[in-house]
Amino acid sequence: MKMKMLLLPTPLPTRLPSFHFSSLFLRHHHHHHHQIFFQPQQFPSTSTTTTATTSSLSSQQFDPESDSDSEYDVASLHNRRYDFTPLLQFLSTYDPTSTSTSSSSPTSLDPTELHLAQSYRAVPAPLWHTLLKSLSSSSSISTAYSLVTWLQKHNLCFSYELLYSILIHALGRSEKLYEAFLLSQSQTLTPLTYNALIGACARNDDLDKALNLMSRMRRDGYQSDFVNYSLIIQSLTRSNTIDSAMLLKLYEEIDADKIELDGQLLNDITVGFAKSGDVNRALFFLALMQGNGLTPKTSTLVAVISELGNSGRTEEAEAVFEELKEGRLKPRTQAYNALLRGYVKGGSLRDAEWIVSEMERSGVLPDDHTYSLLIDAYGNAGRWESARIVLKEMEANNVQPNSFVFSRILTGYRDRGEWQKSFQVLKEMKNCGVSPDRKFYNVMIDTFGKYNCLDHAMATLERMRSEGIEPDTVTWNTLIDCHCKSGHHKLAEELFERMQETECLPCTTTYNIMINSFGEQERWDGVKNLMGRMKSQGLIANVVTYTTLVNIYGKSGRFTDAIECLVVMESAGLKPSSTMYNALINAYAQRGLSEQAMNAFKVMRGKGLKPSNLALNSLINAFGEDRRDVEAFAVLQFMKANNLKPDVVTYTTLMKALIRVEKFDEVPAVYEEMILAGCTPDRKARAILRSALRYMKQTLKW
Repeated sequence: MKMKMLLLPTPLPTRLPSFHFSSLFLRHHHHHHHQIFFQPQQFPSTSTTTTATTSSLSSQQFDPESDSDSEYDVASLHNRRYDFTPLLQFLSTYDPTSTSTSSSSPTSLDPTELHLAQSYRAVPAPLWHTLLKSLSSSSSISTAYSLVTWLQKHNLCFSYELLYSILIHALGRSEKLYEAFLLSQSQTLTPLTYNALIGACARNDDLDKALNLMSRMRRDGYQSDFVNYSLIIQSLTRSNTIDSAMLLKLYEEIDADKIELDGQLLNDITVGFAKSGDVNRALFFLALMQGNGLTPKTSTLVAVISELGNSGRTEEAEAVFEELKEGRLKPRTQAYNALLRGYVKGGSLRDAEWIVSEMERSGVLPDDHTYSLLIDAYGNAGRWESARIVLKEMEANNVQPNSFVFSRILTGYRDRGEWQKSFQVLKEMKNCGVSPDRKFYNVMIDTFGKYNCLDHAMATLERMRSEGIEPDTVTWNTLIDCHCKSGHHKLAEELFERMQETECLPCTTTYNIMINSFGEQERWDGVKNLMGRMKSQGLIANVVTYTTLVNIYGKSGRFTDAIECLVVMESAGLKPSSTMYNALINAYAQRGLSEQAMNAFKVMRGKGLKPSNLALNSLINAFGEDRRDVEAFAVLQFMKANNLKPDVVTYTTLMKALIRVEKFDEVPAVYEEMILAGCTPDRKARAILRSALRYMKQTLKW
């Protein structure tokens, strides 16, 4: 491997460890990047002394996650002080690829190099580790690599895998993942180098490589450390790609390997489950953390409160919030906002007003997000005058209304179907001196798209670009999706191609939208092509991808392909969702395949998944089409036993099933039960009842 591959542009400087070198050592910044320190010169004594006041390494294990090192005990080294300047000058012209890195010492050497090797033979390993970490954390990666190969050549420091792991970790921190992989290929991967590579991938949000390396490491009989699990979960959370099934799989690995859960990892797992929407598991790990005497971070509690609020479980959110107040952690604006969001989502305006007042009484200042949530609450209640008062209050409290606040107002209008007021919001926004940003325009495009105003949506795209705001993934996905839903598949495909011509590349969500579009058009070769393009871009198919595939294959009667998707998904470690099985049951039922629909239903129940009313109504319909009214009514009993409320479609489908088997006299009883269950009969239900009564009347005449 050529060292030139490692000599990339200098990264931003990072904090050096707690030891110092002379100014001579740092002068490399003034030279060309191919000459890291000085032009070659003689190495006899120099007046400047480069001294390593070393960091203490309490063990030979290097922890790449430690932010700082404690002082090395120089007294135990008889206060030996080492001048590394001659060595660093030599390494600045040293080509590690021109020498052998075998473990045996070379038989002949340049006298200068031999003198250097002899003079540094007494340097203890921790000092070499400290020097290497210093070089790695500065812009001297190439010199750090030269140092490792030089030490290996002269057998001056053992545990070379530790040295290579330090280098790999440093390359990862400098966002030089490609170089880290090149470096790892020159050595047999050991637990240390595996962990360093996994950590580097996770830090750079390359989750596919990190997870693959972790699997490979397990196959080689090694286990990853808890630090890497933390980094992977943090990366998943940052990229908003975390789902409960993936996180559960990671936890099962941790549990199987008996890896001890530290405070950081428990916090990360709790936040991960909360952000994935699995708040019950988040609460479990929160309790586990507290049961072990560990104090959760404020951000962890905020994530749990936020998800409880989003799930409508405001009483539990209040309990966690009170726990935060009673503990050593003082709630800040973010914590109050999390609880406020729950009240707003639950439509509890009085509680929303109370928490804002409580916030001010506690001396915690509301921010723009607080005010935007309060505006949401008033908007949902139809109190737009109160919302305007909040805008004035913001100005009085020196909180300038921003684009986010107006985007929340626009969201409120969108959700109530008042898309025409988008222009009014935009006008008022500009009157306040606030310029629309990308997020605001994305909401505006979504508003027009939801109400099939595609011309307005495209005009908004051109408007934002004319203002120098480039569309992001959300913009393109929204435009493509609204065209697909309106049946304009050709225009959607054109937008997909336009997106790829920009610097904004499609994401997994983009491909999911296009796969669904091609599936609706039954363009199966196009679907396979999209899956291939997705894979070539390093994108991982998620639960939504497989659910979309099952749905489109099922609707078209391609059940073999649908089942194959389920198998592939489970082999990838992803757990099928209720939505996926609901789609499969519905697809079978629509084609009158009641037996297959029932089998899919049994598998779904066996996996502990809850069927939807849509799937169960489809199952009733399938039994009705097969003239199996007893099984159809068994589904109704299942719904009642499992707290699934039958709706008007349920009862109408049952009435239709009775007519098919000519049990006309039982139809009025089902109609009456529908009314007693609180369902309002629709036109179809009334028509079926009239039809049954007419047949009964004719029978009596005969």
